[in-house]
Amino acid sequence: MPKNIPAWVKHAIFYQIFPDRFYNGDLSNDPENVQSWGSKPDLWGFQGGDLAGIIKKIDYLVELGINAIYLNPIFKAASNHRYDTIDYYQIDPKLGNLDTFHDLVKIAHKNEIKIILDGVFNHTGRGFFAFNDLLENGEHSPYRYWYHVYHFPIDAYSPGKAKDYAAWWGFKSLPKLNTDHLPVREYLQGVAKYWIEQGADGWRLDVPNEIDDESFWSEFQEIVETTNPNAYICGEIWEADSTWIENGFFDGLMNYPLRTAIIDLLQAKTTPSTFLQQVNNLLKNYPDQNRYAMFNLLGSHDTERIRTILKDDFSLIQLAYLFLFTFIGAPVIYYGDEIGIRGGKDPESRRAFPWDEYQWELTLKQKIEKFIHLRRIFPALRLGEFIPLDHDDKSHVFSYARTYESSAFIMVFNYSEKNQNLDISLKQIKLNNHTRFNNLLGDEFFHINLSNKSISVVIPPKTGFILH
Repeated sequence: MPKNIPAWVKHAIFYQIFPDRFYNGDLSNDPENVQSWGSKPDLWGFQGGDLAGIIKKIDYLVELGINAIYLNPIFKAASNHRYDTIDYYQIDPKLGNLDTFHDLVKIAHKNEIKIILDGVFNHTGRGFFAFNDLLENGEHSPYRYWYHVYHFPIDAYSPGKAKDYAAWWGFKSLPKLNTDHLPVREYLQGVAKYWIEQGADGWRLDVPNEIDDESFWSEFQEIVETTNPNAYICGEIWEADSTWIENGFFDGLMNYPLRTAIIDLLQAKTTPSTFLQQVNNLLKNYPDQNRYAMFNLLGSHDTERIRTILKDDFSLIQLAYLFLFTFIGAPVIYYGDEIGIRGGKDPESRRAFPWDEYQWELTLKQKIEKFIHLRRIFPALRLGEFIPLDHDDKSHVFSYARTYESSAFIMVFNYSEKNQNLDISLKQIKLNNHTRFNNLLGDEFFHINLSNKSISVVIPPKTGFILH
C-alpha cells in the first residue's frame, strides 16, 4: 500500500549539489593535492568544495528560490563522488565534520530549506571496516558473511573485474553488501535512523533495485518514518516502475523517464501528441498523491548536462524548465544548470561551479527564477490537476492546463522555428466569468471566444506561455 507522502514535498523545489564542486568554504580541510577550482573533472581529483561552502552560499540558494537540497554522498569515502563509503557515521573530513553538518542543517532549516542525503546501501568502499577485516583475516573474519564472497584469498586491488566477491557492476572498489545477513541489515537501519536524528529530512537511495528484497525496504521505510514521519524517501529507479511506490517503500522516484520524454520532444524525436500521451501515462502509472512526490529532473551527476544535450540552445533549455516547473511533481535543478554550465557524461558533468558572474548565462538564470517564483506563489502549479489540451504535431505546438479549486493556468509551447497559431478549446476548464487569459511571462493576452469556449493563441518561435 502506498505510504502517505510528507506534505512539504508537494511544495518542494530541489537543488542537487555535488559537494566537492559547489563552493570551497573552508581551505583548512582541503587535501594537500587539491586541484585548482574549475580544473577539468577527473575520476580522482578533489577541488575543495565542502559543507562550509554550502553554508556560505546559502543566500544564493535562498535568492534562487529553492527550498530543498539533495546532497550527493557526504560520508567518509575514498573518491570524489563518495559512492564508495568508508564510514557511514562520519562526515568526510574533506567536507567538514558533524558540527559542520549540524550548522548546515540549522541554517537550511532557518531558511525553510530541507536537506536530503544520499544513501548508498547496496555496496561499500574497500576501506569499510568489515571489508578491511575480510582482507586481513580472510575466511576467519567475523565479517565473513557481510559480503558475497566466492573464494579466498580475496583479490581486491589488481586490475580487472571482481572475481572473488560480488561487486557493483564488477567494480572491485565497490563490494556488494549481503543485506540478507541480519547484522548488515541492522547496521544499515541504524545508519538510516542516525542521520534522520541528526537533522536530515530524508534519503535519496542509490541503486535500490540492486537490493531486490521487499522486506529490506519495508523495514527501511518503517524505521525512517518512525524516526521522522515527515522524512522524504526517493529511489533512484531509472524506469517507470510503480512497484516501489505501490508497496509503500518510497514516496517518489527520480523521474528519468520524464527527462527522456522532454529531451526527445525538444530534439524533435517525438511529436507533441506522443509527448502528451507519454507524460500523462507517467502520471497514471503512480498513485494520485505520489505523483506530487516524483523527483523531476533534467540532469544529474549521472547524465550529460541539459545545456550540452540541447547544444547551447537557450530557448529550448528555457522550454524544458518551463515544462518542469509547471508539471506535477517536485522540480529539480542540478547545481549550475541554472547558470548554463556545460558538461558531457560523468565526470564531465561534475564541473566546479564558476562563481565569477561574468561566466553566467544570466538570462537563463533570471527565467528560471521567474518560473520558481510563479510556482511558489500559485498553488495550481504545484497542486493542480494536469489536463492535456490542444496540440499540432506538424507545427510543433501543444498546450495543457493545471487546475486547482477555482484557479486555471494554461501552458502553451512552440518549439518550432516559426510563429505558430493554436486554437485551444477550454471546455474542460472552469472559466468563472473570465473573459481573457494573460501571459505571465510577457505582455500578451488572449480574449476568450465565449460562443465556443476557446482561445486562439499566436506564439513566437521557441517560446512558452503561462496563461492565467
